[in-house]
Amino acid sequence: MAGWFELSKSSDGQFRFVLQADNAETLLTSEFYHAKGSAENGIASVQSNCGADERYEKKIASNGKHYLNLKAANHQIIGTSQMYESANSRDAGVASVKSNGTTTTVKDKT
Repeated sequence: MAGWFELSKSSDGQFRFVLQADNAETLLTSEFYHAKGSAENGIASVQSNCGADERYEKKIASNGKHYLNLKAANHQIIGTSQMYESANSRDAGVASVKSNGTTTTVKDKT
């Protein structure tokens, strides 16, 4: 089984998506978008950018935890990961985004 995208609508009418691994772990979370089409474009951007190493920005938060941003060619952040305890765990997260990010399965919860 492969991962999937879940598209949702917030209580204030904005849209966002998450990329879920096949074990239902959240790999990436997008920003909020005003239009559903913009969130759908974000999903397409993950699908087209997740395979390129140079699109991953590996970061360390002020609390010492590791995370990643997936960026588009224009350097805008497409999605941000959860916080990981170690760089190795974060790197495994990158590998999981690469393997799950090309999925065409979108669960529309809007």
